[in-house]
Amino acid sequence: MIAALEHFAPHHKELRKRLIRSFLAILVTTSLAYLFIDPIAGFCMRPLFLAYPDLDHLVYTKLTEAFISYIKLSLLVGITVSFPVLLYQAWMFISPGLLDNERRVAKRVVLWATLLFAAGALFSFFIVLPRTMMFFMSYAGDNLQPMPKLGLYLTFVARMVLAFGIAFEIPFLMVMAIKTGLVSRRHFKARRKYFYMAIVVLSFLLTAGEITATALLSLPLFGLYEAGIIAGRVFIRK
Repeated sequence: MIAALEHFAPHHKELRKRLIRSFLAILVTTSLAYLFIDPIAGFCMRPLFLAYPDLDHLVYTKLTEAFISYIKLSLLVGITVSFPVLLYQAWMFISPGLLDNERRVAKRVVLWATLLFAAGALFSFFIVLPRTMMFFMSYAGDNLQPMPKLGLYLTFVARMVLAFGIAFEIPFLMVMAIKTGLVSRRHFKARRKYFYMAIVVLSFLLTAGEITATALLSLPLFGLYEAGIIAGRVFIRK
């Protein structure tokens, strides 16, 4: 038992060092984000104001709502900005125990997973979110005046961005499943309709039941699913 603890001690110290550096990276970026929280929050509100030009501000009904909402937004921005540092710290911890070919594969995994997540987040914010806001704000009129709450709106934006970022990992997960031999490429083709149904259900859950957002998420995911099948064929050939 003592020998096992002595053997694990260097790894424990290395893990603690990487975790401390990751925490400091998040703390620094979150603090910097809070210093510029007004322009950051304004940037997040822009799709809403463009969708309904008559609306020029949001409201909050609890004394602590604005403060807590800004803290959450700062933390989200901090984690996003420090994500490369977090990946680097994770990589520096696990890389000494990997073979050369495993290191190359791990680098590709991290790269493609990061790029797909970023693509999903950008697609959500710049394409899906403006159209979703236009649909929701179309109900406003003389008899119906919108008064969006700050906390609920920022939560909605964060949920949309994270949902699309996670959902865009589908082709990557499909290729990994094919490469590792868990399933064959033909399995994805033969069960296409069932996976399409699962995509719709997943989109509905990720968007918390918003029908417009569900449709806007499902359609690109259908394309990504087909891209995953094609990518699987390319990688299998290689």
